[in-house]
Amino acid sequence: MFGPGSQFHEFFNDPRWALAMVRATVLEAAHPQIGGALFDNSTFVAHPWRRLRNTLLSMQRMFGADDQVRQREAARLNRLHARLNGADQQGRPYDALDPEVRAWVVATIFESAVTMCRLSGQPLDQQAMERLYAEFQAFLAAMGDEEGHLPPSLHEFWSYYDRVVEEELENTEAMRIVLYKLFDHLPAPPLLHGLPTLWAAGRTVAGPLIGAITVASLPEPFRRRAGLPELPGTQTLMQGAYLAANLARLLPDGWLQAGNIIDLLSLSHDGDDPRSRTITALRDKMNRAAALIRLITPLPPEPEPAQEGTTRRSAEQFFTEVLDQTGNGYLDWPDLAAMARELSSRLDLDEPEETRLYDAFAGWWRELQAALDTDGDGRVSAQEYAAAVPSLAGPALIRVAEVLFDATDKDGDQLIDADEYRALFRTAFRRDTAGCAGTETQYTRSAFIKDFLSFMTGRRRTTPYDPLLAQA
Repeated sequence: MFGPGSQFHEFFNDPRWALAMVRATVLEAAHPQIGGALFDNSTFVAHPWRRLRNTLLSMQRMFGADDQVRQREAARLNRLHARLNGADQQGRPYDALDPEVRAWVVATIFESAVTMCRLSGQPLDQQAMERLYAEFQAFLAAMGDEEGHLPPSLHEFWSYYDRVVEEELENTEAMRIVLYKLFDHLPAPPLLHGLPTLWAAGRTVAGPLIGAITVASLPEPFRRRAGLPELPGTQTLMQGAYLAANLARLLPDGWLQAGNIIDLLSLSHDGDDPRSRTITALRDKMNRAAALIRLITPLPPEPEPAQEGTTRRSAEQFFTEVLDQTGNGYLDWPDLAAMARELSSRLDLDEPEETRLYDAFAGWWRELQAALDTDGDGRVSAQEYAAAVPSLAGPALIRVAEVLFDATDKDGDQLIDADEYRALFRTAFRRDTAGCAGTETQYTRSAFIKDFLSFMTGRRRTTPYDPLLAQA
């Protein structure tokens, strides 16, 4: 059911999968419980590229051949889902551990995979479809869900799918954000930071097209009931997009590897990865192209990138880029939980360490709420934050830094060596402070805590925390 030879493994690097996953995400977000959880807790608006990378990594772990890796990832996902519960804007409860909800997530991915094959002119035969369905049933079983939440047979699945589409899906706020805000305002991946004009030019064209293609591919009963507009010609456009993606499969093996593409997009031009030097050279050429585009296109002005050597950003920028992880314009617990979630994933923490990190972030949130929430609405606005920035550096934030240090210091010698530091940040060593680059290979507890607090309160740019928490 898993690893090389599985039906899912054959699809993983398929270029059609990108269109299918967008479609599946929209169908997930249209479910009231999932839409409520996404709207309140997800970072897909502010940090879509990071979310995409994490999703791909999780799927690789779950569908890989290593059973121990799969069990560990399933346990991590279950802990993550256990923390996602609450009520949506209409007061209806949601719970990410609800087995019916989890079954729907798997159902959308399976059905979208079947649909992508059909729309690209190569429909799956019955045997391949049943094999793929059995693999997704095994995925749910690996997550610990009991049988029965997905229908036992493929024949019964289609009746179940049609019923949910026709009776349960809604035009949720989360679905509208995916369709009409995410693509139109998609932030540039780290690779293209500093090239706002080029990115804006491509996004202006591609954003509406992706939205239109996705809407056209949704089930007709849901499109009609949700009032989703279908512009003339979008069915033809959709068919052409899937056919073009199918033709891309003819490229030589290795050219379209999902993991490699995401790693490339995540590269920072000032990182220590050897490929960064190539990126720097390409950026020079792209900047010249951007200057030409600015002359010939009436694009709206965008903020200029920070100059080299700049180490600080404004309070408003820091609030938007670092603190507001969910992109809703406020700082509240889901934002700090997203930071804890990202750090836990990067460090691959075990349950005790993960719980300790979440508890430290929860303590920091209580401290921030008491110090900054002046109007008592349970969240911190950008204005409230800017008025009391020093309050960020309280004892609770120090505890967060100490938990991170302990998790990174694998050998317990109270020093973080270069290898341990790489394991934490994965992207680049710090270049402007002591402890991580050049000839120095050790990082003390006090230096680590000082630098972490400096980033979280002093708004420094040139640290590894930007790729970790700030970049999209």
